[in-house]
Amino acid sequence: MIIEKRVKEFEALGFGMFVHFGLYSILEKGEWSKHIYRISDSEYEGLAQQFEPSADWADRLAATASQAGCRYITLTTRHHDGFSLYGTDGLSDYDAPHSKCGRDLVAEFVDACRKNGLLPFFYHTLLDWHEKSYAEDFPAYLKYLRKSIEILCTKYGRIGGFWFDGKWDKPKEDWEEDELYSLIRRLQPDAIIVNNTGLHERGALGHIELDSVTFERGRPQPINLKDSPKYIASEMCQTLGDTWGYSANDLNYKSPDTLISDLCICRKYGANLLLNVGPQADGLLRPLDTELLRCMGKWVGVYDEAIHAPRPTDITVENRPEDFILGSNGRYYLFCHRPGMSGDGNVVMSAGDMLCRFALNQEVKEITWMDNGEKADYRLSDGGVELKAAHFPYGTNLIVRVAEIKV
Repeated sequence: MIIEKRVKEFEALGFGMFVHFGLYSILEKGEWSKHIYRISDSEYEGLAQQFEPSADWADRLAATASQAGCRYITLTTRHHDGFSLYGTDGLSDYDAPHSKCGRDLVAEFVDACRKNGLLPFFYHTLLDWHEKSYAEDFPAYLKYLRKSIEILCTKYGRIGGFWFDGKWDKPKEDWEEDELYSLIRRLQPDAIIVNNTGLHERGALGHIELDSVTFERGRPQPINLKDSPKYIASEMCQTLGDTWGYSANDLNYKSPDTLISDLCICRKYGANLLLNVGPQADGLLRPLDTELLRCMGKWVGVYDEAIHAPRPTDITVENRPEDFILGSNGRYYLFCHRPGMSGDGNVVMSAGDMLCRFALNQEVKEITWMDNGEKADYRLSDGGVELKAAHFPYGTNLIVRVAEIKV
């Protein structure tokens, strides 16, 4: 089996930010607003003359991603509405440089990523509600699509990869994937290529040039690579609320518990978590988004070492099916889900002691809680290792507690 260096490097990134931003942000009803609410072409296209993101939108976004512990950002350079955040060099005037802002927003995004040590990735739609050739002359549309991708490959320096979405809209069409992916391999040989399978084909393998499968709104599972000639990564994409693009009335936000657990389960299977935000029309995040990302950053800041290089293991944690162990370079990391907070005097926050058992084929020298450096209470038995009292100290609850096991 071929193992590409770029794929292993992508897996080590661990945690990324997904950004859905475009004209739909003005409507405040989500990224599918045009389609769902049957907005006419002329009315929707008129939004371009209202589109004027703040001058520092990209810098603030990248700074927030960095503080959250993300290592890459995937931006919707063009979504299904067909509006491009980049200059399309004459292909169309339906782009950010021809909008009210008059700027190449992808250039601003790439610059901000690099200033903050983040790797820029480009989401790009495959389906298109604006470009007439999509419905009327599909081969001509595919040429338009490839010319668009060629621009993104050549104007912005090295990028992390492409995240395509929409092939599911015409499942029986020949999308000429060979031509599209060979173009990217020629111009951006180290770029990761992803083509989203949508909600109904999570984890499904596709074209041989694809480097990662997707799990849209669904926790990853092990990938069946039995018949694959090369190693494939995986990525779960999830959003903070219900919609991907900004929606002022979407209050169904996920808790820090859910988000942190999602990240950990992703790493259990070696998958990345791509967590989405939908900036407002000015490109800025609403305070709720920022605060949730700050919570994520607090957790990642404590356990950063445990979620990047370590790889999945087949070590089973008895009686606690959510718990798991990752391994790397002679060290192991035990992830304990929801161990609760210890009691103080007569206040009992979690009944009893958390006790888990696992077997290692190596001698355990030390187990240390990464959040405070304290030695864990454990004993060795015929069945392996028994770990006791994993609760966080009173006043601390980071949802998932991680211990470093030295062997």
